[in-house]
Amino acid sequence: MNYFLGIDFGTSGARAIAIDEQGVARAVTRHDYEIRDCETWQNSLYEVISAVPNEIRQNIRKIIIDGTSATVLICDRTGKAIAPPMIYSDACEVEFIEHVKKIAPAQHLVISATSSFAKLISLVKYFGKPSRKLYFLHQADWLGYLLHGKLGISDYHNALKLGYDPLLLRYPDWLQDWALKNPAIVLPEALTPSISVGIIQEEITLKLGLPLDCKIGAGTTDSNAAFLACVGTVTPEIGTAVTSLGSTMVLKILSDRPINDARYGIYSHRFEHPILGCLWLVGGASNVGGAVLRQFFTDTQLLELSESLGDRINPNVPCPLDYYPLPKVGDRFPINDPNLQPCLEPRPDDPVEFLHGLLESMARIEARGYELLQELGASPIKQIYTAGGGAKNQIWTKIRDRYLRVPMQDSLQTEAAYGAALLAKRF
Repeated sequence: MNYFLGIDFGTSGARAIAIDEQGVARAVTRHDYEIRDCETWQNSLYEVISAVPNEIRQNIRKIIIDGTSATVLICDRTGKAIAPPMIYSDACEVEFIEHVKKIAPAQHLVISATSSFAKLISLVKYFGKPSRKLYFLHQADWLGYLLHGKLGISDYHNALKLGYDPLLLRYPDWLQDWALKNPAIVLPEALTPSISVGIIQEEITLKLGLPLDCKIGAGTTDSNAAFLACVGTVTPEIGTAVTSLGSTMVLKILSDRPINDARYGIYSHRFEHPILGCLWLVGGASNVGGAVLRQFFTDTQLLELSESLGDRINPNVPCPLDYYPLPKVGDRFPINDPNLQPCLEPRPDDPVEFLHGLLESMARIEARGYELLQELGASPIKQIYTAGGGAKNQIWTKIRDRYLRVPMQDSLQTEAAYGAALLAKRF
């Protein structure tokens, strides 16, 4: 039997899921990694593959990797990272944003403190005029390189925040002009997600026990893979939305038209479907999410307190606490402001009441995000799926349901790795 492997490098660890030809998950593996340390990326990549049962691993036909959007690094021609990566939530200083504004068109999505292009500008300023060629890559790009050995390959999902135009399927003129002025920096070639980049390197097959003809495809972002995981093997309808509740909160609506508005951190990913054709995943990513919860509670405490919520607090009754729960200064969507201050006061003495206020506030922000997407012209929402760890919290789901007022659908799979595996099976 043939199998397809999806590997997700999210904000809280690496996960791999192998599926069969019918889309049934046959193996799941996990490994923690440090998001600011490329060496742990590599170790986790090899670990999650090696942990797949041997009889499945020897029959994997294709592998797709997804990574956190706008987590980037610069490496030399040998693929060695020459500095620690900049991660998805790292915000560039004002001077770099001002420089980006002089290059990119007004209101372009790269004019953001956390965009890949802003990070590229800051890295170039840091290194000056390099005397050798340097490759700018996203997390999924570099991890894919470790398997197929071809530097300078990306996909048009990851390359979006670098400035790639998903409508024209090329880098825009302003970015090509910048590249001509900076010939030492190699921008990655952006391919269609899942298109085969090459066959796995022979030394890696020997190391990991994979077949010699295993294909490695162009990757995607973790939230796009999560969307695919939620809708599963069925053909999604226009207006299907997915909220990814992990360390951050990402909203996406399958729309018949793209919506891009840098004022609110809204962008659109091209979504090629074998039946539906070219559609768009319209949405945004907020720093609100599980990361702020873990500043105050352990996983065990969250589980225990969530159970207490159901006994002591009615999730159908609004909570008066009004927070904007950020783990640090700055948000991207629905308020795009790198200087936005967290609001976590007043803090009640009762931890159950505090958690209730946090979950209520996050649901309020999620609802505002979807409302904004609709106001700007995204396709009307028909149903909402939920991915990520937050999908398991039933009290949070009931609170969200009160705000969203749209049918909430159960997802058979919520792991982004499953979506990456489906993508591997597609092409």
